[in-house]
Order: sequence, then structure tokens, then C-alpha cells
Amino acid sequence: MRPTFHLKTLAVAVAAFSAASIASAAGLDRSGQDVTAFFQDGTYAEAVYTYIDADVSGYDSANGNPLSNNYIRGDKTGDIAESYDFFRYGVKADINDTFSIGVLYDEPFGASAEYTQSNFVAGNDPDATVAGITGVPDVATAQQAAGDIQTALANPNLPEAQREELTAQLQGIGLGLGIANAEAATAGETTKVEVRSNSLTAILGMKLGPEKNFQIYGGPVAQRIEAQTRLRGTAYGPATGYTSNTSPDTDYGYIAGIAYSKPEIALKAALTYRSEIEHTSQTFESYPLAPTISGGALPNARSSNIETTTPKSINFDFQTGINPTTLVTAKARWVPWSDFKIVPSLYTDATKGRFPGGLALVNYDDDQYQVEVGVAKRLAPALAVSGTVGWDSGAGDPTTSLGPIEGYYSAGLGAKYNVTENWAVSAGGKYLWFGDAKGALPTGKIAADFQDNDGYIVGVKLSYQDK
Repeated sequence: MRPTFHLKTLAVAVAAFSAASIASAAGLDRSGQDVTAFFQDGTYAEAVYTYIDADVSGYDSANGNPLSNNYIRGDKTGDIAESYDFFRYGVKADINDTFSIGVLYDEPFGASAEYTQSNFVAGNDPDATVAGITGVPDVATAQQAAGDIQTALANPNLPEAQREELTAQLQGIGLGLGIANAEAATAGETTKVEVRSNSLTAILGMKLGPEKNFQIYGGPVAQRIEAQTRLRGTAYGPATGYTSNTSPDTDYGYIAGIAYSKPEIALKAALTYRSEIEHTSQTFESYPLAPTISGGALPNARSSNIETTTPKSINFDFQTGINPTTLVTAKARWVPWSDFKIVPSLYTDATKGRFPGGLALVNYDDDQYQVEVGVAKRLAPALAVSGTVGWDSGAGDPTTSLGPIEGYYSAGLGAKYNVTENWAVSAGGKYLWFGDAKGALPTGKIAADFQDNDGYIVGVKLSYQDK
């Protein structure tokens, strides 16, 4: 028969993990949208600070022709991943033995990357740009060649096959000259993306059954998101010089779930669903080459509303005691990033000439699956330690050049110390081995290759609990 013991004997070990809990590398996922604070006993509050530092570097492509997708290993990109941090807060209280309420804050989605070298940085040498794209040695020669081609095309007796060939050459030279001009206008500027979000969740839970073992819970979610994107360098071809600034937008969704607990063996299991949230955001775009690409049909700047839907998700949280001082846990998460797209108006319209329907600025091929398991051990009346291992599937390879990581494996350690009967401090760290990924442009061209990258997470949590 399985031994029986009260949760109080594991009070120190419980929640020793979450100071540096699941932190995600797929899509724009960051916090993992943890809700375990709501399942703590009695009155509970926590404040968690997490810092993430990743080393993501690779090689750009030496193929400067925007009409060719062949990847040729080029120069080093340097570390493109900027370190970032975020906070998570949670408060939970029991109204009576049936109803509980809680409020959770986190920063669920985000991105922070910058290319400071390689061909993701705008150059200041128009001759080299034209030569790399068209094969014509410099701007003056390219302009002369364009004039000669236009003169030839004016001949009404020019054979059709030759006309088509010269027209293609003229378009290529015109594109090369346009890219060179855009590069010169933004010389020295780097490719950079920054996405920030904030989420506030209110939860009401109701316990069911004669022993109150089951609980249903749910409530509204308010989410705010903003973003800035800057594409620079010949890596982006005619999109070099593109900039978008998306103003903050707040919209609403919901959370719902079901949980089961068996306190005598410290067992808790919860399945949580979060809805997608649709944002309509005011966005300003600047696209210097949009008039050239569209034959004058599009402006070089536009302000419009774009619709972006942050994905739904399902989290599963599980823990159980295996003896009076040892706890095991498991977490799993699913996010359908394959449904997610960022489709700015001007950018998409500018790509319709070559790609019917236009292209999204950011999209992903696969859904994200994530698993983490761990063990916590109480070493002393006020001290517990924990260890975790995890896996994240990523959201596809190739993936966007603005976040070129294909999931990760992780290993982590944590500790919790009860300063008083009610107050505790937890600290943890996690090492991440990132999966190799190719950074692709929305056109499908492989612009960079990233291998053998890693990172780490550290976190600190202050918690209060009154049972």
C-alpha cells in the first residue's frame, strides 16, 4: 500500500522549482503563462523575477541576390540575442472551503534581438551593394547599363525573346540600385526587433465533491502588447530599410481549467486552457522600396490598423509526494504557433507582386510542445532543493531570422528557504542547449545559419503563505 503523509511535511519543497521555471524558446513564448500560484493552499502571494541571457550566433548568407534562395555560408553574425528580464506576480485567497479567488500578472510574449554585424547591418558602399546584387561593378556602370537597355527596348523591331531578357536585366539593375540607395540612407543601422507584453488574469475557483478534491476555475484575461521591427542590410534584399512601430494595444480573453488534489499524498493536477486574444493595433510602416517594387502603386510609408492574434494554449501541471520529504513534478505545454502571423499592411501589399496574396512579416511552421519534469527534496525543516530537466520542440526550422532558435533541452537547479513560518525565498538557475536553426526571410530565402548556441536563466522568488 502506498504510504500516506500530510502535505505539511513537504511545505518547504513545494514550489522550490518555480523561481526559474519553464521559460520558452518557441515563437514569441516567454513566461510559459504559469498558474500554479493559484493552487497553493490557504492565502498565498508571490513575486518572481527572471533574467534570461542567450548566446545566439551564426553565419549570414554570402548570396546577395534577392531572387535566389541558395544559402552560401558568409560572415559571422555575432550574438544577436539581447538579454532580457521579466516579472511575475500572483495572489490567491480562499473565500471559504469552496470558493477561491486569485490575480496573476506575467509578461507572456516577447522578443528581443539585434544584428550588429554581417549583412544584416545597412552598409554605406553603394558600389559594393550594386556589385553584390547585380554583378555590375559600380553604380555609374549600372546606371549606364540601364540607359543602354532602355534604348534597346525602345526599338519596336526587337525580338520578343531578347525583349524579355533585357526587361529582366533592367528590373534586376533597378532593384540593385534601389537597394543601394536604401542602404546608403540607413547606413550603419542594425536589424532589430523588440516585442513586449503584459497580462493580468483574474481567477475564480470552485471546489466540488464531498472531499473538495475537484476544482473548476476560470476568469477574464487582459493583455497588452506592443512591437517595433527594423530590417536592415542586404540580407533583406528589397525589404532593407523597412521599419514598423506598433502602438500598445490592450484586449481581452479568458482562462478556464479543472484541477484535482489529494492532500494526504501532496497530489495536485491541473489542466488549464487560455484563449487566443485578438489585437487591433495602430501601426506605422516605412518601406523605402515599396514604390519601386510596386511600380509606383504603393507609398513609401503608411499608417494603418493591423490585426494580430496571440495564440491559445494548454498547460498541464502535476505534482505528487513519493515520501514525506520528496516531491516529483511534471509540466507540459502546447501552443499552436503554426496559426500565428504578423501581417503588416504595407509590407504585405509590397510582396503581392511576386507572391500572390502577399507575405506575413513573421509566421511559424509548427506548434510548440514543451515538457519539464523535476524532483524536490526537503533537506532540513526550512530548506529544500530541486532539480529539473526539460525539452521544447520549437516552432519549426527554418524559422524567422528575427528569432532563429529551434527549441531547447534544459537542466536546472533550485532551492527554497523558509525565512519564517510564512515567508520564504526561492532561487534557481537553468542551462539551455538551443536547437540548431536556419534563419529564413518571409520569402523563404535562408539568410543565416545558427548552430551550437546556448543560454541560461536565473530567477528569484519571494513568497508568503498562511494556511
